[in-house]
Amino acid sequence: MATLKTSFTDEDVVSFIESVDNEQKRKDSYALISLMEKATGEKAKMFGPTIVGFGQYHYKYDSGHEGDAPLLGFSPRKAAISLYVYTGGKRQDELLKSFGKYKMGKACIYVKKLSDIDVEVLEDLMKDSIQFTSEKYQRVKS
Repeated sequence: MATLKTSFTDEDVVSFIESVDNEQKRKDSYALISLMEKATGEKAKMFGPTIVGFGQYHYKYDSGHEGDAPLLGFSPRKAAISLYVYTGGKRQDELLKSFGKYKMGKACIYVKKLSDIDVEVLEDLMKDSIQFTSEKYQRVKS
């Protein structure tokens, strides 16, 4: 079986955020840390070199591939902030209709800045994602 490329690390989250070149992305990152820690009840932890993750679950697919991933996460990338809060489903698709300005990737939502979106809708997306993931996979308590 292939080795996972991305895993949790002991790198310092604040040092990572402070290394972000864009002041607005740094401010938004600290706001996201607060929102995601509140939603998960878990402290921020680096997942790979560029993703800030919150909470943890263990997945195993029918193919046999398995690993650990954060319940929620984000990454302040150069082009946009990647939000890892989307699991699909009708309720989340309905929530996205009033989310604000964003682009959709396969498994994440891209936003330029937090002021472009409705933070209350983000909170609902996070709750829904946590519930779905916790029911489908084994949540790992830290």
